[in-house]
This record gives sequence, C-alpha cells and structure tokens, in this order.
Amino acid sequence: MPSSVSWGLLLLVGLCCLAPGSQVQDPQEAQSSDHGHEHEEHSTCHNVSSKVIDMAFTLYREPATWSRHSNILFSPVSIVMAFAKTSLPSKTDTHNQILESLKLNLRETPEAKIHECFQHLLQNFQKPSQQCQLTTGSSLFIHSSLKLVDQFVQDTKNLYHSAIVPVDFRTNQEAKKQINSHVQQKTRRTCPTYISPPPSLPPSLPPGKWNEEPNAERHIVENFHVNRKMTIKVPMIHCLGNFFLHRDKELSSWVLVQHYLGDTTFAILPDPGRMLQVEKKLTPKHFEDILRKSDLRPANLHFPKLSISGTIDLKPILRSLGITKVFSHEADLSGITEDAPLRLSQALHKAELTFDKEVTVATGDAKWEENTLFEAPTVQFNRPFLLIVRDEYTNFPLFGGKIVNPIEK
Repeated sequence: MPSSVSWGLLLLVGLCCLAPGSQVQDPQEAQSSDHGHEHEEHSTCHNVSSKVIDMAFTLYREPATWSRHSNILFSPVSIVMAFAKTSLPSKTDTHNQILESLKLNLRETPEAKIHECFQHLLQNFQKPSQQCQLTTGSSLFIHSSLKLVDQFVQDTKNLYHSAIVPVDFRTNQEAKKQINSHVQQKTRRTCPTYISPPPSLPPSLPPGKWNEEPNAERHIVENFHVNRKMTIKVPMIHCLGNFFLHRDKELSSWVLVQHYLGDTTFAILPDPGRMLQVEKKLTPKHFEDILRKSDLRPANLHFPKLSISGTIDLKPILRSLGITKVFSHEADLSGITEDAPLRLSQALHKAELTFDKEVTVATGDAKWEENTLFEAPTVQFNRPFLLIVRDEYTNFPLFGGKIVNPIEK
C-alpha cells in the first residue's frame, strides 16, 4: 500500500561551463562523414528548437521583470531539457502539463523524437572542438531509501547523460552538504577558474574560428554605466579590427555577431534608455534579419571582461507558465519509483561565465590603424547589453542573459 508521505526531489539544472578540449577536427570533414544522418537529425530538431527559442524569450522575460538592476544569465536549452527529462517518468496529467507548458507540441513531433533531439545535442557537446568544449548537465537528487525504476535510470543515463544522486533528506544539514559536495565536484571537473578566450571574444562560447583576427588590442579600465545614477570602473578590451556589426534601427541598437566553431553569439547594445523597449520588441525573427544584414566592417570595439553567474529559482517561473502538478501532491512520478508518492520540491538553475585574460598588446600596421581609427565607428559596450548564444546547426539557444554589471559576483 503506497505511503501517505510525499517524498521530495530536488532538480539542479544547468551546470553549464567551458572546458578545454584536446582533439583537433576539421568541421567540414566531420559534416561530410555522415551528411545524410545529420540532415535527418536537423529536420527532426528544427521544430523542437523553434519551441525552445520561444521558451527562451518567455523564461527571460519572467526574471527580467524581477531584477532590472542585476545580471541575468541562464541556459534555455538546459532548462527545457531538464524538464523534458522529468517528463519521462511522469504519467497522465503531470506528463502532458510539463510538455505542453514547455511548448513542445507532440502533434508536430513525436515525444521519442524530442528526446532523441536533445540526446543528439548533448552528444555534440561531448565531442571536443579544436580548442575547447561546451558542457552542460543536470542532476536529480532523490531520497536514498527509494528504489528506482530501472527504465527511468536507463533513460536518464542514455538520453540525457544525467546524474541521479541519492540523498538523505531527513537531515537538512546533511542533505545540503551532500548536494553542495556533488555540485563542487562537478564544477571542479569541468570548469577551470578562468577561461581565456582569444581577443575580443564575447564570453559564453568556446574559442573557435574567427572571421578576422583583430589588428590591434589593448586592455584598459573604463567607465561602465550600470544605470543613470551608478557608474563603475571595469576592465575593458579595446580592439581595432574587422567585426560583423549591424546597426538595427528598429531596435535602436548596435549588434555584434561572432561565429565560432558551430556557435553564434549576438551581443545587443541598446542605445541609452532603450533597454526596456528592446526587451519588449525583440523576437526570434530579429536574429535572422541580423544575420542577413550584418556586414564585416572595421570598428573600434570596447568589450568588458566578465566574471558573472546567474542563479534562478525555477519553481515560481514554471508554475506561472502552468507547470504546477509536478510540484504538488497531485504529481504522478510513479515512473521513477513505486515505493512512495513523489513530487518535485525544488528546481534550481545556475550558469557561470568567466572571461579573463592577461594584458597583451597586438601590433599591427600603424598606417592602417591610423586610417581605420579615423573612419571606423566606435562601439562601446559600456552600458547594459543583451547576450544570446545559439548552436548554428540545431539553432538551439545555449545561453541568454543581460549584462548589467560586468564585475557583479
């Protein structure tokens, strides 16, 4: 007879970080080796990625309304993947509510294909790029006395490469100690203290192939205008070189686009006082327009060094989106264990971003620098800006956020 006690679970999402890679591989060679299979995977994932993009905007706008003066940093795809994984053992209403609230339409894409698409993306993360590797993870903490269903353990491991961690929740202090120890172990293994991308790299992505190397670079301390009343000193990288830049009149913003090995970063710098307008107007279509219209052009670029992190309590956000049953006594998670009723007690998401580099000066043609300095626009990321990173092949949004204070811990 089932116990009347509802055991809680803790879901920790988004241990997203950058880690050094070791294997050198030609991306064109990798693509041509299995073109047919990749084309099939791309078609399968297209609908799923478009839904995750929609969810990314929804997730962003929720915390954005809470913290106008703080950094926002999160990984949309890791959040959606974590809850898609949670839907595996859920049944009936709990199952349907999770997938529908995540905007994953089972009429367009069968559920098995959705999980396979996320599996494919995670497998790509496991392949080392030329210089480094992007990794993501989630962990499910469950009471140590419960016996898990074999199928759930197998699916979680095979499809999502996810850890299931037994924890004794009867003692709060001991549970916290176990959870913190696990997180610290995962972080030490995959995230070095400092990441050192190449010059002028907008952080959050592994270094890859640049369209043009910057011709001159120097490191300086400049003012960063957090808001109208607060100005701080931050270390900046000042680069003179060629960049994909676009002046978006509709958004009243400069947009810096950088292409790396399989990833694209959009750094959107609204004009002073225009951030709220951009947050309200920005849609997925803007990114396609930006890619089409951005030109490679010389510019004097000022971009801050960053060392920030973002922690989000997903429970209130997801409840507002309609995911309620899994957090309540109505939850049906019998696919995890039949020992006792289960519900999700907490869902936490954490993302970290560090961009740091020793001061260097790259020499270039002095005459070229003088002419270019006179003609090229100066684009200074010295006020709050948006940062969006997406996977070029699957179109999944890997990171999203707003940089309000580059040195805020």
